[in-house]
Amino acid sequence: MSSSLQQTVQRAIDELVASGAETGLQVAVHRYGEPVVDAVAGFADTGRPMTPDTPIYSASTGKGVTATLANVLVARGVLRYDEPIAELWPEFAAHGKGRATLRHVLTHSVGVPAIPASTTLTDLTDWAGMTAAIADSVPWWEPGTKTAYHAQTFGFLVGELVRRATGRPLAQVLRDELTGPLGVGDEVYFGVPADALDRVARLDEPDGVDEFLADPDEQLAPAAVTPRAASMNRADVLGADVPSAATASARGIATVYSALLDTELIPAEVRRQIVGPAFSGVDEVYGNPAVWALGYAYGRLGAAAEQAATTFGMPGMGGSAAWLDHRSGVAFALTKNRFDPRQATAATDLGQLVAAWSGA
Repeated sequence: MSSSLQQTVQRAIDELVASGAETGLQVAVHRYGEPVVDAVAGFADTGRPMTPDTPIYSASTGKGVTATLANVLVARGVLRYDEPIAELWPEFAAHGKGRATLRHVLTHSVGVPAIPASTTLTDLTDWAGMTAAIADSVPWWEPGTKTAYHAQTFGFLVGELVRRATGRPLAQVLRDELTGPLGVGDEVYFGVPADALDRVARLDEPDGVDEFLADPDEQLAPAAVTPRAASMNRADVLGADVPSAATASARGIATVYSALLDTELIPAEVRRQIVGPAFSGVDEVYGNPAVWALGYAYGRLGAAAEQAATTFGMPGMGGSAAWLDHRSGVAFALTKNRFDPRQATAATDLGQLVAAWSGA
């Protein structure tokens, strides 16, 4: 551990909890796979302290875990970036999607960013139903020509390819091929096993979230499936494989990101493709410039482009975030249970602090 950085981060998150801005937080920093910071503050639930191994629902920060699993399976020859999805999943060829590939999925350029407007939270937990609906969707554009954030569909697309290629459910493949061997099989989940649900932190929301979400953008996902503290605390939701999100500790996520630096796990020729930029464009829904590595947003929260040219990662609705700087070897993850979709201040500020420490 870096005692000075550990102390600085610990002091910062203690102050966030003491001020009432946060309920509980975890921050993990690894450098070339070695832990530098493993800090926690606050509570996982009423009367239950936050611990380093407490899993926390972390929304789209989990996409980085999904992407890493896909990239590991490419490195092992189980998946291929440029093989048509329909080779493994014939139904996906419907409506002219036959040329779409995993590379298109990982760069959010595959052209199916939306789920049906009628989708409910219960529907979202139905793997067969969701993948069938996505396979039958009409693409918004020719795959690989444009991009838009695939908020919910990303995880089902990657997950169904993994399931078809391996013959195993996604949660099992995650544990068998990635998190188990890395020693964080009990800290990083898509679907949380029933016997681990009582370890999961309970989310809460600050005042003002209802007003913020009063007029949601329903082009990509109906309001019924917008992540909220109450719905994401439900056992049926936490227990389902919904791999556009993950329930995980910061330590677990940082460990997963650090695995991308392991030359035995990810050979150099595969890493060169992963780190990007792999696709650039203007997001067709939100209108922002979008730059993607293979499965991760290029850059990091709060950083200018020139500061983040060797960094990629994923933030999550609610305020969590994770990234890897492949030049400095630093992996950063922050998870928290004060679920606030309006900001990611803690992740931005602490990420900047860690980047400055590492020279990024």
